[in-house]
Amino acid sequence: MKRYLNTLYVTTDGAHVRKDGANIVVEADHAERARVPVHMLGGMVCFGRVSVSPPVMGFCAEQGVTITYLSPNGRFLARVEGPVAGNVLLRHDQHLCSENSSAATAIVRGIVAAKTANQRAVLQRALRDHSESMPGEDRAMLDNAVSRLLDIARRTLKPADIDGLRGLEGEAGHVYFGVFGRMLRTSDENIHFNGRSRRPPLDPVNAVLSFLYTLLVHDCRSALETVGLDPCVGFLHRLRPGRPSLALDLMEELRPHLADRLALTLFNRGELKTRDFRIMENGAVLLEDAARKNVLIAYQDRKKDEVEHEFLGEKTSIGLFPHLQAQLLARTLRGDLDAYPALIWK
Repeated sequence: MKRYLNTLYVTTDGAHVRKDGANIVVEADHAERARVPVHMLGGMVCFGRVSVSPPVMGFCAEQGVTITYLSPNGRFLARVEGPVAGNVLLRHDQHLCSENSSAATAIVRGIVAAKTANQRAVLQRALRDHSESMPGEDRAMLDNAVSRLLDIARRTLKPADIDGLRGLEGEAGHVYFGVFGRMLRTSDENIHFNGRSRRPPLDPVNAVLSFLYTLLVHDCRSALETVGLDPCVGFLHRLRPGRPSLALDLMEELRPHLADRLALTLFNRGELKTRDFRIMENGAVLLEDAARKNVLIAYQDRKKDEVEHEFLGEKTSIGLFPHLQAQLLARTLRGDLDAYPALIWK
């Protein structure tokens, strides 16, 4: 099994990253803040005004460590990476599959069905854990959403083209996020969720969700590049210049448990409050620096949890799941598997 490699997040404004032998060193305020052997890294993510020395860029490129630059609020800016890895024949198979409606549809069907089932599992978990203390209206709405998501998941198994499956994915998202706020158990009256808002996020919950999705896309893209797939040629998400469509595809089946549940946990445990956010003039709600670091720590801790992978039948850390699913997708495209086994969480 692939060894789990860490991601180094550099969040301190004005930090400088330099090379010292085979180590990556982060300095800030004239002091060394971190020292990591490069062989322990799978990627480095820099937020805001972080300078990276040319020797570090070259060394990371040689070692297959991708450097990603994000704005202070988590918006993607750029990536620095070495030569494209992987078997050109695998990428050729991937490109052919993206143009083959029947093959692509089979993969999309698995992704949409798994994502819908995983969204349903998040709602069921909330009902199981908080049903007794939950207001009757919230409980009824969650019960109804669980039933509707089950119906949508079953409909994904019926004959449909990719556009039809995209429609079902959108319908499931409307149902799921329509009741997402009902799972919040925080006493902070200013923490609320009235529907998904992206660019920009208009409330604290959306701000955290968007930030976690950015982190997850980075992990999925790295996993796809590790196995030799092109992260920009997807199946569910349409091709668009600059969009990592396949990374977005892979993220769909992972985000209900790896991102959505984590966001709920942070709010429900009182680890995130109104003071952890700031409101901009355009209405955008952004994480404060200290809160953003806390979310990063929680995300990394979440990836250390070990659960059993249903298809492989073995227990492994959640942080490896993007790599495992990328490997299974590669095997499917090569013809080693009859169908892509999308991840359904139990």
